[in-house]
Amino acid sequence: MPHVPLVEVVRSGFVESVHHGSVVVLDADGSALLELGDTTSPIFPRSSNKLAQAAAMVGCGLDLSGELLALSAASHSGEPFHLRAVQRVLELAGLPESVLRNTPDLPFDRVERRAWVRAGREPSSVAQNCSGKHAGMVTTCVRAGWDVGTYLHVDHPLQQAMASTLGELAGEPVAATGVDGCGAPVMAVSLTGLARSFAALAVADAGSPGGRVAQAVRAHPEFVAGTRRDATRLMRQVPGAIAKDGAEAVYAAALPDGRAVALKIADGGDRARPVVMGAALRVLGLPQQQIGFLEESPVLGHGAPVGAVRAIGF
Repeated sequence: MPHVPLVEVVRSGFVESVHHGSVVVLDADGSALLELGDTTSPIFPRSSNKLAQAAAMVGCGLDLSGELLALSAASHSGEPFHLRAVQRVLELAGLPESVLRNTPDLPFDRVERRAWVRAGREPSSVAQNCSGKHAGMVTTCVRAGWDVGTYLHVDHPLQQAMASTLGELAGEPVAATGVDGCGAPVMAVSLTGLARSFAALAVADAGSPGGRVAQAVRAHPEFVAGTRRDATRLMRQVPGAIAKDGAEAVYAAALPDGRAVALKIADGGDRARPVVMGAALRVLGLPQQQIGFLEESPVLGHGAPVGAVRAIGF
């Protein structure tokens, strides 16, 4: 099935834009409560795969916990506490910053990025939003006795373990592998598979690799995203939820009982992503006071609200 209209942008009563996409909502038993668009073809979930990847790291010997384990599943904002935590992970492994192979960049958060530029600082691998995952990957290699210099190669034992773990959690094999923005392999599964992977992590036994990651993410959501990010707020306001956004407008979340949501906006338009997540969580019966902020997306005219970005078809 093709992607379908999921969001319309209304200005002064006039629909001026429409975002197409796909979304799946799963009940706790894995059955689909809602399927809109194409939920079975492979997509690159991008950073929404990071929780599954972190579970693979733990399974391979990564011995981090708390906020440092949450950081290993992060697309962090580049706030000072994120950067200090990346450096702590490397110090614990006895590794220098130069071992990181993720693409140097400025901090993801706009406030932090402006401050970085004003200070005359150059892009760096530590500041780039995937540095927590990369620090976790190189630490895993040290713990497992694997070569650190080749950790991004698709045939590296760590990347093979990540593909295997993702496939197991998603209930389907990885369909394709590409190169993510940070340089790491990115692995394709369907939206339904992505939702299943989040459900599996949400209900995993506390002592299992997946359960350890889920608990770290729940306890330290600001390390998974940042203080001004909607994924952080979602996990804070919905007890027991796990959530992770990804590039090109991917978003996945699961409740502690295993109900789950995964979505993809076809044009990669990030403004539509939280709006659709809010509408999907309403299908699961979550109250407005917990998730209403996801759908608060005003359209401005001369600095004042004149419309809204709103979900349709739900």
